[in-house]
Amino acid sequence: MKIQQLRYIVEIVNQKFNITEAANALFTSQPGISKQVRLLEDELGLTIFERNGKHIKGLTPAGKKIIPVARELLIKTQSIKAIASEYTSPNYGVLRIATTNTQARYVLPNVIRQFSKRYPHVSLHIHQGSPTQIYDALLLGEVDLAIFTEAQHLFNDAILLPCYMWNRSIIVKSDHPLAKSKELTIEELGKYPLVTYTFGFTGVSDLDYAFNNAGILPNIVFTATDADVIKTYVRLGLGVGIMASMAYTELDDDLVAIDASHLFRASMTQIAIKYGFFLRDYMYDFIGYFSPHLTRDLIERAESLRDNHLIQGLFEGIELSNK
Repeated sequence: MKIQQLRYIVEIVNQKFNITEAANALFTSQPGISKQVRLLEDELGLTIFERNGKHIKGLTPAGKKIIPVARELLIKTQSIKAIASEYTSPNYGVLRIATTNTQARYVLPNVIRQFSKRYPHVSLHIHQGSPTQIYDALLLGEVDLAIFTEAQHLFNDAILLPCYMWNRSIIVKSDHPLAKSKELTIEELGKYPLVTYTFGFTGVSDLDYAFNNAGILPNIVFTATDADVIKTYVRLGLGVGIMASMAYTELDDDLVAIDASHLFRASMTQIAIKYGFFLRDYMYDFIGYFSPHLTRDLIERAESLRDNHLIQGLFEGIELSNK
């Protein structure tokens, strides 16, 4: 059994069982991948993939158990290299992060400024996307850390570290009837067209929960992945904006922000790390800059538990900050 063979079978799954795409992703040939997969199956005495003629259509029951183990072994090989770098070049390296636009635009700049001052020789790469895209990037090894809020169920096979709580504000033009509202209600908000996040980003499910509890069908006329886009369309008069409070800044003084923490449940931002992934010293420091209560000791204890239900218990009694 060779590490390269494990890399091949994992990449075939990553590419939705398309061997041609797997070969392209790994800069090798399709026949070469097919041959190595067959050799691995012969060595194991079983088939990993279900086939329809020459085409792979899925995983066998054995394959479904082998792929997660192969993923973890590949992570371990990466960790060995990372451990070596930790000793040979402790302050040099790369940190790849996947997150949403709101986090990248309004939370990370100060963290990155602090981190870059401490580690000027660590190259930072920020990937923005939906929770599904963020999860895929983490699963495929394209990023080291995933910072997200929605769709926690996607990350069940990763270590989840609670970071902070945040809520939403209602954003309107200064001449809008709601601008002078003293105690905004969900019923009053439901009278207006709404501009908010695309489903699956930060908070649409919590919006649904609030409106459903009030028996109101919200009139969502426009959705976007970017808080700045939401503000743009509020300015155009398309509707009332609902977005993360952290995305309202002093540059938005032409708009009025109304606290909506009494209308919607607070959301929790978390950091996800793959099981078995070796965190460099500078990665622990980045997490600490992002969320100060996440000390190295606490992160290592969470890693050792390998169960997010147990990890949640580890954080009981720790008061998360609010953004």
